[in-house]
Amino acid sequence: MAYTVGKVADLAGVTVRTLHHYDEIGLLSPSERSHSGYRRYDDADLERLQQILFYRELGFSLEEIAAILDDPQAEPATHMRRQHELLTGRIKRLQEMVTAIEFAMEATKVGINLTPEERFEVFGDFDPDDHAEEAEQRWGGTDAYKESSRRTARYTKDDWLRHKQENEDWGRRFTALMDSGAAPDSPEAMDLAEEHRRLISRWFYECHYEIHTGLADMYLADPRFTATYEAIHPGMTQYLNTAIHANAISRA
Repeated sequence: MAYTVGKVADLAGVTVRTLHHYDEIGLLSPSERSHSGYRRYDDADLERLQQILFYRELGFSLEEIAAILDDPQAEPATHMRRQHELLTGRIKRLQEMVTAIEFAMEATKVGINLTPEERFEVFGDFDPDDHAEEAEQRWGGTDAYKESSRRTARYTKDDWLRHKQENEDWGRRFTALMDSGAAPDSPEAMDLAEEHRRLISRWFYECHYEIHTGLADMYLADPRFTATYEAIHPGMTQYLNTAIHANAISRA
């Protein structure tokens, strides 16, 4: 069968513009053209498109995909084995990340040694106990949760005030950087993203880069975290997300 570019776009969940671009760069050129010059794709073209989309999902660039698919030594079975290995590895990493992120709500039983007055001085209107039960139910069995609980159980009022001061200082500098017009993947932004990661590691639990990028995505996905960062500076959540990912990549 021959499929129009619009039909292929619908089947694959991509835009017509994307298919036009793939054709222009030689990554996926339709096997046929109508008398009027319209693109017509056959089943072999759709199979190649499926391979392209697999590799795109795995993070390969278009140039890398072209080199892989046009390798004369690679047979279809080779592509399938490679994709299976890559996907299996990615699933394992994502499962590990989910476990870490689910803990990393940073909503543990904190400040238990503080009086109500001291808690208000440290946390203001935010009551960490509002999230403590949820955190314990979901992540109480993880080593990271236990580590964070052990640390925070020992913190005094002065500890929490110092933590608060460090976070506020970081927030002021991050806000100033955003206002300066610096790109979120600039060296300065990545340095502050690294400082953000180290703050978490110093005060709560060991925050590896994979956990940190997972947190960055959660900041966008969870309205509670989004509201926290947007209150510091509008647009901060997305900016911080980009900076954290860029920092993790640069240190890989």
